[in-house]
Amino acid sequence: MRVLAAMSGGVDSAVAAALAVEAGHEVVGVHMALSRTRDQFRTGSRGCCSIEDAGDARRAADVIGIPYYVWDLSERFEETVVADFLAEYEAGRTPNPCVRCNEHIKFEALLDRATALGFDAVATGHYARVVERDGRRELHRSPNTEKDQSYVLAVMGPERLERAIFPLGGYASKAEVRAEAERRGLSVSAKPDSYDICFVADGDTRGFLRDRLGSRPGEIVDTEGAVLGAHDGAYAFTVGQRKGLRIDRPADDGRPRYVLDVQPAQNRVVVGPAELLTVDTITGSDAVWFAGADTSGTWFDAEVQVRAHGAPVAARVRAAAPDDDVAASGVEVHLPDERLRGVAPGQSVVVYEGTRVVGQATVSGASRSGSASRTAVAAR
Repeated sequence: MRVLAAMSGGVDSAVAAALAVEAGHEVVGVHMALSRTRDQFRTGSRGCCSIEDAGDARRAADVIGIPYYVWDLSERFEETVVADFLAEYEAGRTPNPCVRCNEHIKFEALLDRATALGFDAVATGHYARVVERDGRRELHRSPNTEKDQSYVLAVMGPERLERAIFPLGGYASKAEVRAEAERRGLSVSAKPDSYDICFVADGDTRGFLRDRLGSRPGEIVDTEGAVLGAHDGAYAFTVGQRKGLRIDRPADDGRPRYVLDVQPAQNRVVVGPAELLTVDTITGSDAVWFAGADTSGTWFDAEVQVRAHGAPVAARVRAAAPDDDVAASGVEVHLPDERLRGVAPGQSVVVYEGTRVVGQATVSGASRSGSASRTAVAAR
């Protein structure tokens, strides 16, 4: 096959490209330039996509012996991933930019351009497995549980999975990948992992939001509406947050308070005790289902995960039927045995059966049985 290898400049994508060559594919390496001022995108191990990273990717391609190009996708990245990030926070939601990057950049813009150029597939350094079963391709968790990225890949859906290759799917640890890179003479073998949000290289998400959205002073209130403090913008808060609340007086019982709700229309942040964060019902919109998923609207047993590295919990799940209260493209989740804490609108809820990804949706609401919905935000 003709394979386009996405090369970020890190060790994972470099080894993935080398393994694709070893598997007999005709491979071309591409580094995606995602920022118009690329030198700002790395501070130590934070961020990615800097000039340094492009150089590291080029050197890796030279060692592997494959052609290498840099594609400028900065405008598309700004218009989709960064714009979505700002709009979601402004709407009182908590987005996952890695999910949106996989959706709009790696497995839309990059894959579509690769297909137009005659490539059969795109290879990336993600930690996930593709399993062939009954004539269909399934997305599964990686055996490397610490690095598993099936959660952020679930948004790609079955059609794009058909044209994706994850050569690191069989590796059980990052140490194995680094050893593979060292054995192949790749200089990135000891390069630190990038983390946090790539376009917030200094890690100050609140500062980034303030610079882009401006100061919007408002109130912090308790569940009874009593004013406890002030903020510079409700967009800077997320459900479940404890630190940085700047509340003027402690709770009567002395216990810490957490963000329970962000109300952008009123520019207000509601705080309260930890027990009010627990939910056992989740609704989601914009669902993506993989081949073999039960989308008939009947309930089925599964596990769900609401954070990239969160623990999966047992659940009863159904795809929304057209006459349901949730959107026709949505999902409804009930947690019979264990409640989740701090589920925020805008997060991804991913449905698993064992290691297999069944589907994904964007959280639109969460509540506890016998109580009013704690969060109910319009779908994206």
